[in-house]
Amino acid sequence: MQAAEANTKNAAQTVWNKRPLIISGPCSAETEEQVLETAVRLNKTGKVDMLRAGIWKPRTRPGSFEGVGTKGLPWLQKAKQLTGLPVTVEVATGKQVEDALHFDIDILWIGARTTVNPFSVQEVADALRGVDVPVMIKNPINPDLELWTGAVERVAKAGIKQIGLIHRGFSSYGNTEYRNAPMWHLAIEMKLRNPGMMMINDPSHICGRRDILFDVAQKAIDLDYDGLMIESHIDPDHAWSDAKQQVTPERLAEMLSSIRWRKEDTPSEEFHATMEKLRQQINHLDDELLQILGQRMKVADEIGKYKKANNITILQTNRWNSILERAYAKGEKLGLSKEFITKYFDAVHMESINHQNKIMND
Repeated sequence: MQAAEANTKNAAQTVWNKRPLIISGPCSAETEEQVLETAVRLNKTGKVDMLRAGIWKPRTRPGSFEGVGTKGLPWLQKAKQLTGLPVTVEVATGKQVEDALHFDIDILWIGARTTVNPFSVQEVADALRGVDVPVMIKNPINPDLELWTGAVERVAKAGIKQIGLIHRGFSSYGNTEYRNAPMWHLAIEMKLRNPGMMMINDPSHICGRRDILFDVAQKAIDLDYDGLMIESHIDPDHAWSDAKQQVTPERLAEMLSSIRWRKEDTPSEEFHATMEKLRQQINHLDDELLQILGQRMKVADEIGKYKKANNITILQTNRWNSILERAYAKGEKLGLSKEFITKYFDAVHMESINHQNKIMND
């Protein structure tokens, strides 16, 4: 028995260190037959390193399928025995942590709806004290890196040494293309804050539909993510939850085979010499941009003085709209996206407002 447990732990440790790490399985464990068939078919592809399945499903509104609960954990145990693949589930309470560990779940993850609540994260962290198990933490639903960072810190303080991050997108008003807007810049910032910490991308929850899964997965790999968590079901259209975003094990294998897997570095001296030359050009251009921005703020300071002298408000809506429309037109000709222009000029505008506000109230 002890030997079997040691082998299981070693297998989980090996998988945890694998790059890229591919995690797949159904959004929800529905029946024992569904879980086992999904596991066997995923294992047959040779593309999957770890099995996942939702046992407890936090839903937005009552009446939706909220998971089979603890009775599904033995199904995952059996799936692990059949395939030899480690298993992972989402936990949201101390009791769920205890149940998952009782049934030898190898790796746990904290979901987005839990990460957003520090009290819930603390309850999970308390249940993890003294336990040697890897834990992955999804980003919170809302775009708040401090909540995500706080969850990492709480789990780390509980003594968990192996912590990974899962980027599953953020809820945002007006978002129509994705189920959860990826907001790549936030995930990149979190990656920069935690160098060396595993970062997995979850295209299923970002996309919410299977037709754009590949594009998001490819972008994540291009951004040097450490792996993917993609939902797979033996009969996606009839899944009990999130049917539109799941794919069959065979379709998953096709998609993973089509991804262009990048490497972080190469020993080629020519490559490094060329990159260094191009990066020096970037550095010079960045220096020029900063100089120009500094000059722009000096002009904004002068405008602030005249507004103060004439008792005029800082914000001039018509002027700002005119600036944006002009920037959109010029930016398009220069190959700059409207989204970038908006974010860039918003940042410049806020800095100008801060400068003028300081002058107004000095």
